[in-house]
Amino acid sequence: MLESVGALTGSPWIYAVVALSVLLDVFLPVLPSGVLVITAATAAAAGTTSVAGAAGSAGEVPQVPSLLALILSTATASVLGDLVAYRLAWRGGDRLDRAIARSRRLTTAQERLGAALSRGGGTLVVIARFAPAGRSVVSLGAGAAHREVKEFLPWSALAGVAWAGYSVGLGYFGGQWLGATWLGTAVSVLALFVAGALAAYLMHRPAAAAATPATASAPTRS
Repeated sequence: MLESVGALTGSPWIYAVVALSVLLDVFLPVLPSGVLVITAATAAAAGTTSVAGAAGSAGEVPQVPSLLALILSTATASVLGDLVAYRLAWRGGDRLDRAIARSRRLTTAQERLGAALSRGGGTLVVIARFAPAGRSVVSLGAGAAHREVKEFLPWSALAGVAWAGYSVGLGYFGGQWLGATWLGTAVSVLALFVAGALAAYLMHRPAAAAATPATASAPTRS
């Protein structure tokens, strides 16, 4: 896989492939977009090393992708995917409302997101970007709740930039420190999954904490 991606990084198509994967995974969370971003960044680290080794030689210097372009294409695709899901949910009508009402997870996320955005704080949007399927839940929830785009878009952009920078950084520095090998890629992907698990925990923790006082304050029957 690394060899295939390494060949692709020499052309602008790498940005299109990564962007398409990131854009679509808001609808298909099973797509390994994060793994692809990390693998591309790892290949970029390998290309940087190759260029350093080829400096001063008469041979052809390998093409090295721009990490900034990789981050920008990833972040842009993330925001566009969020907005598409948001608009579709906004126009979803009664059928989507009924589907959300049947899902406890979507209902809870919608309520918490609405409260967070009303207070002017969209940290939940940023955290959800790292959690498995969290991006989908938040984008659909914001649209179905008819939250104003000016409340949702800035936080979606911040979440996209944060996730893109983190994922590209994992791949690049993992490739620099551990080499462009399966080990380096696996360690970087593991770090991405750990961040996702932590984000999922933080998303669920406030709901559990809020339920505790309510339970404690409930009157007891003798």
